[in-house]
Amino acid sequence: MTALHTRAENACELCGATDDLAPFAVAPHTGDDVEHNVLACGTCRGQLAEGAELDGKHWFCLQGAIWSAVPAVQVVSWRLLHRLRDEGWAQELMAQAYLEEDVLAWAREGLPVAGEAAAVTVDSNGAVLAAGDDVTLIKDLDVKGTTFVAKRGTLVKGIRLTDDPGHVEGRVNGVQLVLKTAFLKRAG
Repeated sequence: MTALHTRAENACELCGATDDLAPFAVAPHTGDDVEHNVLACGTCRGQLAEGAELDGKHWFCLQGAIWSAVPAVQVVSWRLLHRLRDEGWAQELMAQAYLEEDVLAWAREGLPVAGEAAAVTVDSNGAVLAAGDDVTLIKDLDVKGTTFVAKRGTLVKGIRLTDDPGHVEGRVNGVQLVLKTAFLKRAG
């Protein structure tokens, strides 16, 4: 696969490492087609397997990889960010990233189908949150589109769950907000 090495400039297309490089076929594709493979180092390949433990510090490199012009690299990066969505930086990067419709459809092919594993909404301490729970902010949050800051310790009563287990809806100072669960803890 010299074409793959040439495209990747003999470096891992995800983290930039230059040793132990090998092609990684991006599901559902299994062949040697350069367009459906990513050149990855041993560390990245070891963590790309479904269910493998992810090292969030290693995958911080996705901040560059997600912007690659290569669709296969974008797909792998997006899937990894989805698996790391509990990390604040990964949530922000996923929100910023733009993928073409066909590339996004390819990336979503590798995700579990809704209903296979119901997503559970948890707070910053891992406590399960349910609709109607009261939560407390654990950090001062700048509220976009307003001039106020939601202060640490503010009680948000009667939250509503969203489709994304990383977010809940609630009211702060009479304003309806979507809050990241990473900045909340269940009250009481």
